[in-house]
Amino acid sequence: MKILNAVLGATALAALSLFSASANAAGYPERQITMIVPFAAGGPTDTVARLVAESMSKDLGQQVIVENVGGAGGTLGAARVANAEADGYTVLLHHIGMATSASLYRKLPYDTLNAFDYVGLVTDVPMTLLARKDMPATDLKGLIEYAKANKDKVTVANAGIGAASHLCGMLFMSSIQTSLVTVPYKGTGPAMTDLLGGQVDIMCDQTTNTTKQIQGGTVKAYAVTSPARLNVLKDIPTVKEAGLPQMEVGIWHGLYTPKGAPKDAIEKLNKALKSALKSPSVAARFAELGTEPSPDNDVTPAALKAKLESEIARWKPVIQAAGQYAD
Repeated sequence: MKILNAVLGATALAALSLFSASANAAGYPERQITMIVPFAAGGPTDTVARLVAESMSKDLGQQVIVENVGGAGGTLGAARVANAEADGYTVLLHHIGMATSASLYRKLPYDTLNAFDYVGLVTDVPMTLLARKDMPATDLKGLIEYAKANKDKVTVANAGIGAASHLCGMLFMSSIQTSLVTVPYKGTGPAMTDLLGGQVDIMCDQTTNTTKQIQGGTVKAYAVTSPARLNVLKDIPTVKEAGLPQMEVGIWHGLYTPKGAPKDAIEKLNKALKSALKSPSVAARFAELGTEPSPDNDVTPAALKAKLESEIARWKPVIQAAGQYAD
């Protein structure tokens, strides 16, 4: 009888725990959600995150707070989320660096493909290839010729290893088969400041960070990395038009949770993300920044997972050829 009572008690306790977990999931979210951005405040990914977080808050009925956890090319912030409690209250908004860090870093504190659950793609931001305002080259062909002729002194600025600007700079050098002098900074802001001041020669960064500078004429723009010209930068040719189709690339962003988050929480986050990306105010602001929300069929866990897997495979040989690794 004692054994039977023990078994019945254990069964009841398990059922109660299951009911409690289900009830908690059904009430999600019951408090604010923290969206980790693994880069500094004010940068291009932070801009995307804050627009999305504000709109998602309205749909979820709880505030989505953006927290910047920068450092180590985005891996510190990603590690924070990988190790967070898998309850749906900590999420990660990361860009293409989620894929490239798998090859850039010899030792990551998390398993890129298996430490996270997926919510959906957010946006795919084009890049712009820029130079200091007084760069003598007038078009991309001339810039390439200038870079090759002065490869030992031409400098390419980036916001640090793993940053979008670093990846695009590597792709530029790989595409023209010429190694240039890379100058890493601790963020996009100081890199852009030195480009504006003429202390560095070239930079390749997201339209969310460069559009205003291009429109203001404070830098010289040579190409956008999108398949078609951008409405906000109609006079700037695509890399394909300019003769360098290998550089066609976008800095895609995705939303993740720690592995094992409740299915109900992921579904509600996905619904809120889709709603945010359909918001006219978000779409309008994205358009001003030279990008647009991901279409509905890409705002899914399956689409984000497939994108991450394919991008890890795509960037591995580029990174290996450049030989630029971080410990």
